[in-house]
Amino acid sequence: MSITPLTIYHPQTTPCPSGSSTTPPKPSPPESKSALVKSITSIYTSSGLPAFYVVINFIPLSPDDNTFIGGEPSSARSKPFIRFVAEHIAVHVSQNPDRQERTIKRIDDALRPHVEEKGYDWEWHVDETPRALWKINGFVPPPFGSKAEKEWAELNRPVPWEEEEKEGKQRGDRRYVVSM
Repeated sequence: MSITPLTIYHPQTTPCPSGSSTTPPKPSPPESKSALVKSITSIYTSSGLPAFYVVINFIPLSPDDNTFIGGEPSSARSKPFIRFVAEHIAVHVSQNPDRQERTIKRIDDALRPHVEEKGYDWEWHVDETPRALWKINGFVPPPFGSKAEKEWAELNRPVPWEEEEKEGKQRGDRRYVVSM
């Protein structure tokens, strides 16, 4: 249901637990997760995208060595490891070097205070899913930057949209016409 389903794989006491990588971790307080979620969401809303496009899933990993890095259990490492996986659907940046660099900087800037500055090991990557394979509540999402998408952003929810720009727009590699 989103432009950016973001999955965060983390030890149960991260991300953003009380303490640091050198003190015993405690469970993450809700306000830590909330601050991280707000930082990530702002990456996309600052570009005019609807906030509801951003869905974030925290997947805590059990401490019984289900994660391996370089063939070794992650629990053998001196620092907790957090992995971020994002899927970009509404806007792709990989074909535009300027957009790509801006996106990399925005993601790094949003995550750094929550993981690097707390002393964790971390990694992130972005997959770009073809827009033609995406619907929200049964609707084909409006084109990026369109009047309809701005309405979706303002309402923070998908609604039927009727614009002449629907007719003949590209969806992936095929033409499409939507009628509601």
